[in-house]
Amino acid sequence: MSAVAAEPVAVFGCRPRVAGGVCFLEEQIVLHAVGTGCLQLHLEQKWHKFIPGTEKSRGVQALAVSPNRRYLAVSETVADQPVLAVSELSEVAARRRRTLAAAELPAREVVSLAFSPDCRYLAALTAPPEVHLTYWLWEKQRLLAAVPVEALGSSVCQVSFSPEDNAQVCITGNGFFKLFEYSGGTLKQTNLQKGEPQNYLCHAWLSKEQIICGTDTGKVILFETGELQWETTLEYKKSPKELEEDATTKEYESFSDVYYGLASEDNGSQQDFLPRISAVAAYSKGFACSCSPGVVLLFEKTKEKEVYKESQEIWIPQDQFSSEPKKSNRQDIIYICFSPSEEKMVVNTNKNQLYMFTMLSNDFMKEKTAYFTYLNFPLHSASITGLDICFWKPILATCSLDRSVRIWNYKMNTLELYKEYREEAYSVSLHPTGLFCLVGFSDRLRFISLLFEDMHVFKEFAIRNCRECSFSNRGHLFAAVNGNVIQIYSSITFENINNLKGHSGKIHAVKWSTDDAKFFSCDTHGAVYEWNLLTGKRELECVLKSCIYSSIALSPDAKIIFAVGSDQTIKEISESSIQHEVSAFGVVYTAIAVSHSGHMVFVGTSLGTIRAMKYPIPLTKDFNEYQAHAGAVTKLSITNDDLFLLSASEDGSVFIWKVYDKGVGMMKWEKEAQYAEEVLIMRSDIEEKSQAMLDLQIRVKDLQIEKDYQLCLKDMYCDEKIKELENNFTQEIDSLRAKHQILQAEKEKQEQHLQFQLSELKDKQAREMQQLESESNQKLLMENEKYQELEVKSQRMQEEYEKQLHSLEESKSRALKELTESYEEKLNEKSVLLEETKEYMRQQLREHEEIKKQIEEDEDQEILEIKIKYEKHLMEEKESNLQLRGEVGVMNKRLSSLQKELKERNRDMDEMKEEHQKLQSIIKSLEKEILALKTEIQERADTIQDKEKNIYDLKKKNEELEKLKFVLDYRIEEFKKQIESRDNDIETRKEQICEMKRELERFHKESTQLKLSIAQLQQKLKATNHEMHRERQKKQNMEALIKRFKTDLHNCVGFIQDSKKMKDEIRELYSKYVQQSDAVEPEAVDIDLQQEYMRQREYLERNLAALKKKVVKNQAVHQASYMRIVQENVSLIKEINELRQELKVARTQVHDLQSTLRLLKKKKAIEDTAPLSELLPSPAVLRLNTEKESETIIEMQQAEIQYLRDQIQEKGQVLAVQPLLDSSLPQLNLERSHKTQQQ
Repeated sequence: MSAVAAEPVAVFGCRPRVAGGVCFLEEQIVLHAVGTGCLQLHLEQKWHKFIPGTEKSRGVQALAVSPNRRYLAVSETVADQPVLAVSELSEVAARRRRTLAAAELPAREVVSLAFSPDCRYLAALTAPPEVHLTYWLWEKQRLLAAVPVEALGSSVCQVSFSPEDNAQVCITGNGFFKLFEYSGGTLKQTNLQKGEPQNYLCHAWLSKEQIICGTDTGKVILFETGELQWETTLEYKKSPKELEEDATTKEYESFSDVYYGLASEDNGSQQDFLPRISAVAAYSKGFACSCSPGVVLLFEKTKEKEVYKESQEIWIPQDQFSSEPKKSNRQDIIYICFSPSEEKMVVNTNKNQLYMFTMLSNDFMKEKTAYFTYLNFPLHSASITGLDICFWKPILATCSLDRSVRIWNYKMNTLELYKEYREEAYSVSLHPTGLFCLVGFSDRLRFISLLFEDMHVFKEFAIRNCRECSFSNRGHLFAAVNGNVIQIYSSITFENINNLKGHSGKIHAVKWSTDDAKFFSCDTHGAVYEWNLLTGKRELECVLKSCIYSSIALSPDAKIIFAVGSDQTIKEISESSIQHEVSAFGVVYTAIAVSHSGHMVFVGTSLGTIRAMKYPIPLTKDFNEYQAHAGAVTKLSITNDDLFLLSASEDGSVFIWKVYDKGVGMMKWEKEAQYAEEVLIMRSDIEEKSQAMLDLQIRVKDLQIEKDYQLCLKDMYCDEKIKELENNFTQEIDSLRAKHQILQAEKEKQEQHLQFQLSELKDKQAREMQQLESESNQKLLMENEKYQELEVKSQRMQEEYEKQLHSLEESKSRALKELTESYEEKLNEKSVLLEETKEYMRQQLREHEEIKKQIEEDEDQEILEIKIKYEKHLMEEKESNLQLRGEVGVMNKRLSSLQKELKERNRDMDEMKEEHQKLQSIIKSLEKEILALKTEIQERADTIQDKEKNIYDLKKKNEELEKLKFVLDYRIEEFKKQIESRDNDIETRKEQICEMKRELERFHKESTQLKLSIAQLQQKLKATNHEMHRERQKKQNMEALIKRFKTDLHNCVGFIQDSKKMKDEIRELYSKYVQQSDAVEPEAVDIDLQQEYMRQREYLERNLAALKKKVVKNQAVHQASYMRIVQENVSLIKEINELRQELKVARTQVHDLQSTLRLLKKKKAIEDTAPLSELLPSPAVLRLNTEKESETIIEMQQAEIQYLRDQIQEKGQVLAVQPLLDSSLPQLNLERSHKTQQQ
């Protein structure tokens, strides 16, 4: 076997959907399924013990622990066949005891197991639709009985033994609840199922006769001896936080619309989920069950009609590090178990998580709700896609499709950091310092700082679905896969330094060389490339299109690439070709890792096994294979000290292996390994914590003061109480003493009375005794007479029985004689037969002895022949051995000499390697210096060229300026004239601006006065209109009244002949028009006044509001226009200042030109006086050309001056047109400019 070995020291994971997936072995030891086996976990000491499964197993389907906790039964599937294995749980390691025959099981999968109370028998239940119950005597590997069970559909099935009876078995499933009893080699059903069949999901035995069951409709049913005794339906439970949120939302709901309220209630009822009893477990006080995701209800026994009553709710807490904390506690609880002392409860969920709850005493359990805690820490619930380690710390990082990133400590076996994100994580890489990590998510690549208690995203890169990322060994660079391109970034500046293009398929693995000078990658199209990071080009390549590579590893010197893929081989690639190819023996390798010493190679397979082998890789099966994961191994990594191997798998589990290299040793690294303890923390966190500490200190002080004060008060109160109690006790003692004396006197009296009664009773007893003696003597005489009569009767009976016995003995002797005679005849016949058989046996013995002699003679001859033959062989072998010993001696001498030579050569090689490395480092440093010098030379050449260009440009400018000097002399006078005219214009503009300011102020005042007068007049108009309307109404009313009065008066005149009627009519008129109007008019007037007052008030309020709105609008408009005017004025001032500067420049130019003109005049005077011969060589032609050039330049300058004048006029017109509203413009500094111009 291989000299390389590995042992699992820690396992982080949990296998989902395992029947009986978690159980207690002791009070502090928990066993649960993980990978292809089971894990023992100590809750206090935190050690792990892994129990591997059967070879080529696909994982545990169900497990059960015996009641004495000595044996473990496991159901596995190997090559599509079920396997039941029973192991003994010893202190050192689990020893496999019995494997039950798979051929005897009627189905492919066993979904539930159970031990009998005495641990001798094992019950197994197969998966639907063909459900079978099997009954085993497992120690003798014998199937005692098997029974088929009809199931309605595929659902959860469970089997269990009665806690006190080996022969009684209970099974539940979809449509059946059955009790079986084993007797006479068969399983017989003992109960009759009544009512409609239900889908029973789980059950538990409460006692020898009582079973509690849970259904998929939320019903909890109690059966006693197979008959229904009690039933209750549980409701779907909401967590306390959800109930609080619902209460807050209900407060804001509107109850005005009844229909809306009913609709909302209907919607709410539709959104609620149905209850479902997914797990049940019994304990001494009652039972625990889960009716909704994330909650366990405890039921205790009562003496009431309900039998069992809910006592407590235990909830899975919300995970604050989850991306959706509200949904994190909604996990289906699959299995519940209690510790032997019932102090702890552990549950297993459908998301591979294990939670624990400490069962406290009755006083503490009065609280209605409580919360679980993690059994150890949160685990991955999906396939692990990335794994990496660092140099400074003993930590590893993992990422998974469950959208989480976790940091584990493989020395302490703990989870240090954990955070869940909104996107799936595909790859992870740790910085060598362990303070940062890269994570490739589905949307982008993130650079994350690992803080003390959190992960902070520091930088994001627009790389989607980054399947591979890796930091360099020195940490200054990192690589990220973007499609088919590998992008190299600086981890300091985050700049994209290089892009490595060339892969045609998906890149599956990337690796850095130890010196970070080279980079290696492989893809799905069978390509393995070696890249030079300085040039960004491929140096070596090896393409095998028939293989899909999944992982690569490097030798310590990066000269050999180890690659594994879909063709079931390990390839050693060097110098662009496959040097060696080793078969995987029928398994696909998915991951590979090579130790830093180069002596060990580890590979992970698609079956989840780990193979450890020595390097060079053997061609035969000379390796150690370990059962570990239940899915394909996705990542393998070895720590820098070669002590630990880390593996991750698709089943969501992480294994930490202790590595043993028997040839080299492993303990030499342990003393050298020193890890950093530094951590990162945000400044805000420190400030918050310091503030919290200060607050807590202040609170502690306040509490201390309060406590001292309360203690003082309590002491005073206690002293008073003590005094009161002392007084009470002294009083009570005195009263008790008095009572005692009274009772003592009563006692003496009662004793005297009792003595008197005793004497009387003794006299009575003596009298009664005498009477009884006399009566008993009379009875004895009577009985004596009866006895004598009975004795006579017995003598007669004895004589009769003796006669009967004598007759019976005679008949018996006759029958005996007859029987003896018949049996003697039979004996004679049998003796004759015996003699015949003896003679036959003697003949057979003689024949057997003769055959035996012949066979012995033949065997002796054969033995002699074989002896002679093998003696010859021995002699030949001895001779050949002597020859071989001589040859071996020679070969040993040669070997020793060759070994010495090899050692010398190795030393030389090491020295040469060291020299080579030194020279390489020197060459690299010199190359860097050469590059730096070349860049400096290039930069200096560029600067020289720039300076030469600048010199050339400056020379040209000098020539042009000299020409301009001659041109500008002729324009000095014109500029003087222009300056005077401009000064005059500026003065006139000043006066205009002042006048405009005054006009603007006047107009502003007039406009405000006019607005006020307009508003007053409008109000007056409205009031007069209202009064006119009211007066017109009054007038119309009066006219109507007068008309009515005239008509009534006309009618009254008709009765002028009849004085009575006339009188009555006049009275009616008076009562109608005079009295009524006098009584009603003042009231009507008052009402009209009030109405008029209210109308005017409303009108004024409306006007006020409208005016306020207008004022606000006008202010905003005026302010905007004012700001615009101010900005324009500022720009105009800037332009004017620029024009002043130009004027200054023009004056200086005029001054220069004047000086040059003077010089020219002097030269002309000298030339006129000089002779003609001297004038010929002078540059007269040049002077004529300069004069022409100056004329053209003067014309251009005149055009520019005209353009500037036009601009000034336009700006002046704009200033005159634009009105100023609230404040005056800042004064132009024209006087100062005028003074400067005059100077």
